[in-house]
Amino acid sequence: MIFRLDERLLFPDPALAEPDGLLAIGGDLSAERLMLAYKNGIFPWYSDDEPILWYSPHERFVLHPPELRISKSMKKILRTNVFTITINRNFAEVIQACSAAPREGQAGTWITDDMIAAYINLHKKGYAHSVEVWQNNSLAGGLYGVQAGDVFCGESMFSAVSNSSKAALIWLCENSNYHLIDCQVYTEHLLSMGARMISRAEYINALHNTPPKP
Repeated sequence: MIFRLDERLLFPDPALAEPDGLLAIGGDLSAERLMLAYKNGIFPWYSDDEPILWYSPHERFVLHPPELRISKSMKKILRTNVFTITINRNFAEVIQACSAAPREGQAGTWITDDMIAAYINLHKKGYAHSVEVWQNNSLAGGLYGVQAGDVFCGESMFSAVSNSSKAALIWLCENSNYHLIDCQVYTEHLLSMGARMISRAEYINALHNTPPKP
C-alpha cells in the first residue's frame, strides 16, 4: 500500500514500504518535511513528470569511513596534489553539475528544478553540504548530501575530470566525523571502495543511535 501524504508533517512507518522501497506519494519539499524524512530513513526520488515519491529501501548501500579502501593508483593520484578540495564553497554549482550528470544506469536526471531549489534551501539552513574538487581553479567534480545526525546521506556526485568524485568521497571519509555515509544506490566503484549493503533496520538504528565520536 502506497500512502498519500497531506499537509501534516508525518510519514508512515518505513517498514511498510513496497518491495522497491516506495513508501509514500505527495507532500512537499519543505525543509521541515525533508529533514523529517531523512531522520527516518526516507528520501524523495522522482522525475519531472511524476508527483513527489518518497522511498525507504529495504536495504541501504553504505560506507563506514573506517572501512574505506583506496586503490594504489588512487593513492598515487592523491599524492600528486592535482586536486584542491573544499567544503560548502559552491553548493549550487555542485548540485547543478550533478543534475546534468545522471546516476549510473539512468537515462535522465532525477534532480529536478524543484529538487535543486529545495536542497539549496536546506544548504542555506545548514542541513545540506557539498564537497568541491578543483583543478586549475575549475570545478572538476564533487558531491552533495544531507546531514542527519552523524550520518551523511549522500545524494549525488559528478566527475568532470577522472577520479575527482572519488577524491571527494575519500576527503569526506578522512576529514569529517560522520559515522556512516549513505550511498543509496549500488555501484561497482563504490563497492570497490568499501561500501556494502545493510538492512533498513541497521540503517535506521545508525540514524537514531549513533555511537559517540571517539
